[in-house]
Amino acid sequence: MRIRDRIRSSGPGSLRTQLLSRSLIVLALLLVLIGALQYVLMKNAMFRNQAEALALQVRSLPKELWEPDREPRNRPALPDKDTDQENPRQQDKPLFFLPNMSLAKIDIDGSYSDLAADNGLIAPQLPSEDYTAVLAQLKERHPLRYEVIENAEGTEQIVVFRPYGSPDSPSGLLQLGMDTQPLHAVLMRQLMIFALLALLAMAGGIALYLPLLRRTLNPLSRMVETVERTDAGNLAERFPVMQGQQEIDRLAESFNGMLERLEDAFQAEREAKEQMRRFIADASHELRTPLTSIHGFLEVLGRGAADNPQQLHAALSSMHGESKRMKKLVEDLLLLAKLDRKPELHLQETRLDQLLHEMEPHLKMLAQGREVFFQSAPLLCRCDPDKIKQVIYNLFLNAVQHTNPDRGQIHVTLDRAADHAVLLVRDNGTGIPKEHLPHLFERFYRIDESRTRQQGGSGLGLAITQSIIAAQGGSLSVDSTVNLGSEFRAEWPGIIP
Repeated sequence: MRIRDRIRSSGPGSLRTQLLSRSLIVLALLLVLIGALQYVLMKNAMFRNQAEALALQVRSLPKELWEPDREPRNRPALPDKDTDQENPRQQDKPLFFLPNMSLAKIDIDGSYSDLAADNGLIAPQLPSEDYTAVLAQLKERHPLRYEVIENAEGTEQIVVFRPYGSPDSPSGLLQLGMDTQPLHAVLMRQLMIFALLALLAMAGGIALYLPLLRRTLNPLSRMVETVERTDAGNLAERFPVMQGQQEIDRLAESFNGMLERLEDAFQAEREAKEQMRRFIADASHELRTPLTSIHGFLEVLGRGAADNPQQLHAALSSMHGESKRMKKLVEDLLLLAKLDRKPELHLQETRLDQLLHEMEPHLKMLAQGREVFFQSAPLLCRCDPDKIKQVIYNLFLNAVQHTNPDRGQIHVTLDRAADHAVLLVRDNGTGIPKEHLPHLFERFYRIDESRTRQQGGSGLGLAITQSIIAAQGGSLSVDSTVNLGSEFRAEWPGIIP
């Protein structure tokens, strides 16, 4: 199944679904918190406003409501009972209450009277100690106090209090209450409106958020498409790194770096396989040549040449030379294998000028009549002297093989550059064409195969030299001009001041 199909079929597990669901959950929680806060604040405000309105009403109540024996103000005196019967409304107390209000009187001694039970709500009653506390607070001019309590029928009311009688010595309390059901109805209506608006806001948010989310995740979709096109044979695909999203850009950079490392690794693997293939082919060829020669000489000896001393000596000499060549080739291969696996260096303080001086007689013997010039400054270096001797020997032997025996000149120089030792081996031989320079240090690489075979070379000397110098932490380079000669430069750290 394709990667994109797996992503699309993942359902709730997809990144788009998770982002959308989590965003909606956060938005819903915020709206719930806002709604709850709005409900609490609105309830407190509405109840306080209603309490203030009730406080104004209780202050405007006529005294006849809680003093039935008191004559109303501006009322003419009635002469007899007949007149009272003719005007019955004049004996009635004034009624100022709506059906959803209650009024009660609490005397100073704690007696409780419901004044509006017949034409209003049943007034709720508090414990006597609560009324005492309310009266004490009112005497001290404390801010308005209201209570939300239920009456005997379970109807919730908001009640306020007012002292009556003398201001300095009140006779009791008046308790005016109002049913809270209308207030709760308003609150619920406002809450429903808020919930409806919140749902509309969430729906609008989803409608606006989906295109933005889709556009935001487009870079990831493009990355998926790029990954689908990438395989071991096609690692050249790259992600754009400037997409306007920092996290996506960082991911693209990291993925591009991974693709580059994979491409380099696969390229290195291909090159290693190709080198191994050439190495095996060349090693087989190099070993087959002396073995074929030895086999041929043995056949000659088997046909009767062993009875001829002269032919026997020539055959044995040739076979000895071929066996030496095979031994040298095997030793070089083993040395390269060691250098490839884990170079073993025995570092010690070495006088390079003395080391070169010790090698001069052997090098002059290898030169076979060529002019040789040695030059070395006093150098103390921490290195492996045996490996450095092999480097000098290999570079010198390479110069001998490519110079004329009669007119050849070889210069060997040891010097220093900062904290590096520098070995220069220069000759006036045939030079090296430019197309061969990049491959010069490859194993079994030869510029002139026939000439190298005649002189006993296997094409491993320069490869061994480069491995030794690399193990020392240095580098090996060559500068050559055709028909003018070549100069090999080896340098490595370790100079001791």
